[in-house]
This record gives sequence, C-alpha cells and structure tokens, in this order.
Amino acid sequence: MKIGHFITFEGGEGVGKSTQARLLADRLKVAGHVVVVTREPGGTPLAEKIRDLILQQRPKSPEAEFLMFAAARAEHLSAVIRPALEAGQTVICDRFIDSTRVYQGDVFGVERALILAVEQLVVAPTIPDLTIVLDLDPTVGLKRAAERGTLSRYDKARIEIHDDLRQGFLTIAQSEPDRCVIIDAARSVDVIAADVWTAVAARLVPACG
Repeated sequence: MKIGHFITFEGGEGVGKSTQARLLADRLKVAGHVVVVTREPGGTPLAEKIRDLILQQRPKSPEAEFLMFAAARAEHLSAVIRPALEAGQTVICDRFIDSTRVYQGDVFGVERALILAVEQLVVAPTIPDLTIVLDLDPTVGLKRAAERGTLSRYDKARIEIHDDLRQGFLTIAQSEPDRCVIIDAARSVDVIAADVWTAVAARLVPACG
C-alpha cells in the first residue's frame, strides 16, 4: 500500500518544471521529508536510454512511440517510484501521465482508449496525489527553451502544436480539480515557488506542513 506522497509537475516547454521541482524538493527536505526527484521519460538507466532513442529519432507510428514511453514508465515505476512511496518517501516527478495524454493523445493522435487501457495496466494504482500544471504562453516558453540551447524535436514543433499542448494540460487540470492545480508560470521563480508550496501544503497537510 502506498505510504508516501507522489507529486508531479506538468506543462509545456520552458515553463520551469525542473526548477520548481528542485525548489520544492529543497523545501520539503528542510521540513524533514525524504525526497526523490525524478523525471519522465527517464528516471532509470534503461528508461533514460529509451528517452534518448525517442528524442533522437521519432518512431514511424505514434503508437510505437507511445508504447516505448509506456515501457520506460513501467521500468521507472517498478525501480524508482513505487519503492520510494512504499518507504514513505515523497516522490517529485517532472512529467508523468498527463504528458502522455496530451503529447501522444491530443497532438499525435493515439486513441484515448488505448492510452487509458495502458495507463490502467502500467500505472494504476500509482496515480499522483497532486499535479502542478505550470501554465505559460507557448511563445514565451519556447523562447526560454531556445535560450537553454537544448531544443528537442518537441520544442521545434510549430507554435500551433504548442498552443494545443497548453490547452490539453489546462483541460486535464480543469477536469480533475481534486488532483491538479494550475499555477501561472509567467511570474518570477520565487513567486511561482511560493504558490507551489501553498498548493502542496494545502493538499498534503499535515505531511507537508
């Protein structure tokens, strides 16, 4: 049975997920929590290899890409996320199921029924306790990504796709308000971090108080 807490960060490119995940982890550690920070796709040596492969060369079919992501997630859950949760630790993950739903489903057209069926098989019952959706104008996010100098093929997609991605994350958050919180990522890092902490404390008290 899951004992720890599972927090995920979602949003488009350049919204600051990695930064906010790190800041939240630092604050939780000060509060006495044992924290595991990880990411998807990736999080284990095998899953990282799958991530590199997908980012370097897109499979011919979106279904093949989706199943590769699912394999990486299964490995990640088994090797990192579930053991940490079972040990009572707090897991913070940069991207998880919502990125699959939005990227592979909304943008690349994988059937929602297939996504949900694989999600039930691979993920359930390890659903995040809290998902922070960082919302930002895609034009601003892509500029930030360009300044990092690490544009992936997802980053390079035309702006219309990034508009669809943004709307996809917002739609999920609005449809699952018990799990998701939308935070404006256009502000300063410190202001965003304060809102993230407020959301975490409100949802996971007393564990994160």
